[in-house]
Amino acid sequence: MTDSLFIGLSDEDVPQVLVLKRANRHGLIAGATGTGKTVTLQGLAEGFSRAGVPVFLADVKGDIAGMAKAGSEAAGWTGKRAAELKMDDYDYEACPVVFWDLFGEQGHPIRTTISEMGPLLLARLMGLNATQEGVLTIAFRYADENDMLLLDLKDLQAMLAWCADNAGELSSKYGNVSKASVGAIQRQLLQLDTQGGAAFFGEPALDISDFIARDGRGHGRVNILAADKLMRSPRLYATFLLWLLSELFETLPEVGDPDRPRLVFFFDEAHLLFDEAPDALLDKVEQVVRLIRSKGVGVYFISQNPIDIPEKVAGQLGNRVQHALRAFTPRDQRAIRAASETFRPNPRLDVARVITEMKVGEALVSTLLPDGAPSPVERTRVGPPRSRVGPITPGERMDVINASPFAGKYEELLDRESAYELLIALREEQAEAAEADKAAALQAKLDAQAAKDAARADAQRAREQARIQAAQARAAARPSATQKAVQSAVTSAASSIGRQLGGRMGQKLVRGLLGGLFK
Repeated sequence: MTDSLFIGLSDEDVPQVLVLKRANRHGLIAGATGTGKTVTLQGLAEGFSRAGVPVFLADVKGDIAGMAKAGSEAAGWTGKRAAELKMDDYDYEACPVVFWDLFGEQGHPIRTTISEMGPLLLARLMGLNATQEGVLTIAFRYADENDMLLLDLKDLQAMLAWCADNAGELSSKYGNVSKASVGAIQRQLLQLDTQGGAAFFGEPALDISDFIARDGRGHGRVNILAADKLMRSPRLYATFLLWLLSELFETLPEVGDPDRPRLVFFFDEAHLLFDEAPDALLDKVEQVVRLIRSKGVGVYFISQNPIDIPEKVAGQLGNRVQHALRAFTPRDQRAIRAASETFRPNPRLDVARVITEMKVGEALVSTLLPDGAPSPVERTRVGPPRSRVGPITPGERMDVINASPFAGKYEELLDRESAYELLIALREEQAEAAEADKAAALQAKLDAQAAKDAARADAQRAREQARIQAAQARAAARPSATQKAVQSAVTSAASSIGRQLGGRMGQKLVRGLLGGLFK
């Protein structure tokens, strides 16, 4: 295997190469539309693959897919360019391509779980503030402590809703959980879901080792992500690519500076990651790019304009291929100045002038030498790819997918019991318990009312009985009609006698008669 990759020939017919030992120091391919960036990208990816280095790249226009098929004379210019550049070993050859697609339409599906993404990376991708990030962390912590798997978006959305409904209980244990913060996170998740995030989160999750593989000839596999549809969802595109970098960083062991990278990662349309990105996200990208070198991974950004790459990231890019730029706008002029100032000077070249004059297929090239120093910039004719330049037919794509070593591994979506299902069951249990409590409270109320009514009836009956008894007693105490007649007659007689006898003697006589009569 070679220790360097051929890029092209300089004006002095000096081969311009990329030293494999320095390929993990990252790089930049920039240039205006139609200047040859895709051909350069394809040629470098082929070179890495032939050197046994697996490659990942995103196919944003559908024309990189041709790497799965060998080139041919039908292209017209590739063989002629190879002869001009004295590429004696040039021959048409296909690459061991594996097609991937977040939506599972033009390749094997790629998925990860919410848990594997983690709260910190999710918070940065969604641009959450510190308070909202704290609430998201609480949701992850609660799920972990209660053995609730967070696999897909509906799991996380259900967990956040649960946290909002139980904010009082959670706040006393984990810290403040406000419904406003939960609502803000839910809105960001909805936006991610609208862009197709539901297809990205789930199982089976990608086994990162499938990206770092070689074919039977020892060539590195070329993993091509179908991104033409994904490009319409820039947040999801950035989410996936940054997750993949983070996953590589966390999974791969430290290897320092190996003789060749373990994987090379081409990041096309890089401006989509950095446009309107919050500072926290830029810090994360810079950290990953800076540290992943020691894991043997090289990251190459592809962009139309070099100033699309933030300075603190661009400072990490040691290998540079700059195609022509146009000076039509003030921003273009700033880009030309920035590009010309970042190269190691070459006394023979006026970089600021040359950068606007180069033809299609020409580029300014500066790479790291074996000792780590950047080479002086050279105007270079870029070598042609060996595989097909351009798209493939749907039938050809399906043939590659069906012949893939990963065919059938990721196609069927799994939806095992996770937080969403557990929380639904828990809510049903709570609803049943609440209904039972409500029924018990109602029954207790009815029982209390019945007891109260019974007591009132008993009291009424007691009062009625007492009234009857009192009436009977009064009736028993009153004299009968006969007694009244006799009493009246005696009283009348006594009164007559009393008057006849007169005085005190008459009164005593009357009392004595009456008393004796009623004894």
